Amino acid sequence: MMQIHAEIRTVHRMPGVAAGAVTPDNLKGMETTADGGVVRTVLAGPQLRSTIASVDDYLMNLAVVEDLCTHVFT
Repeated sequence: MMQIHAEIRTVHRMPGVAAGAVTPDNLKGMETTADGGVVRTVLAGPQLRSTIASVDDYLMNLAVVEDLCTHVFT
């Protein structure tokens, strides 16, 4: 069986806050960590379409978190 892997690294002023905000929405096969100024999410799935959909959902959630952090913590 094929396994699709993806890794997303994004730079944030408050990586712990960003990682903490998106982690509850992680699906099976997803792991989010914060290290230094970077949020790192690794995910894997058996189908390309579902993995792409998970990446898309994750990036949308991350964009919302980034917007909130910009407005609340400035």
